[in-house]
Amino acid sequence: MSTSLPAGLRMYRLLSVAAGPFAPILLTRRLKRGKEHRQRLPERRGENHIARPEDPLVWLHGASVGELASVLPLIDRIYARGINMLVTTGTVTSSGLAERRLPPGVIHQFVPVDIPRFVRRFLDHWRPDLALFVESDMWPNMVIEASARGIPMVLINARISTNSFKRWRRLPNSIAALLQRLDLCLAGSSSDAERLSALGALNVITTGNLKIDVPPPPAEPTALATLQDAIAGRAVIAAASTHPGEESVIMEAHSRLRANFPGLLTLIAPRHPERGPGVAELAANSGLTAALLSRG
Repeated sequence: MSTSLPAGLRMYRLLSVAAGPFAPILLTRRLKRGKEHRQRLPERRGENHIARPEDPLVWLHGASVGELASVLPLIDRIYARGINMLVTTGTVTSSGLAERRLPPGVIHQFVPVDIPRFVRRFLDHWRPDLALFVESDMWPNMVIEASARGIPMVLINARISTNSFKRWRRLPNSIAALLQRLDLCLAGSSSDAERLSALGALNVITTGNLKIDVPPPPAEPTALATLQDAIAGRAVIAAASTHPGEESVIMEAHSRLRANFPGLLTLIAPRHPERGPGVAELAANSGLTAALLSRG
């Protein structure tokens, strides 16, 4: 594969270098919005104070909670073989999940902002022997810099939505230049495999969606039993991983359905848990009775 970059990626590289001086402003704004961890901001600049293990190191990156949760069994199996692991994510909520669920000894770090000097600093420190990217979270500078170092890269549980496919078709050379740097793409479905191949991925295998194989998350038995007793016998709608604007549609559906389903219960789990109080307030303003499970 040619090491030269298409115009789209060259432009991205130039813009990301130019954005470097403004990174502190971006990170400060995200910190004020609760989207960064104050004590761990240096990690977003590729700075690390944890020593790299001397033996081979597998690096796995997943964007957020859903991606990390889907590969927890995979992390367990790799680490159980005595292989050192570094796991990176990009959100505060995913760092909380990592703290609770990663095996002791697995290192968690925030992924650096995709600015070349931050990425180089990160890779120069950790020097991973293998990189595993979950689903579709491949940042261009990260892929390019890892490829330049000869780090094998695998996209696992690979997926690409129809909308993303259409967008990338407008920049065919750029996406092909990134996908062709991957050694292997393990697609979550045959349709994902077809789209990835059409965009230029060279070694695509359909392995199935890891999220389907994930065991139920751990739960405190007494709290789980209390919740099960509370909803026993009721018709239940579960709206999971919702975004702003979607909850009002769910609430309208609830209002229309409850006349035909007495005792109907709708459970809403926002994609970002900190939005819970706002969703409860929206329900109250809609004339519905709502309670926050997180507050008992």
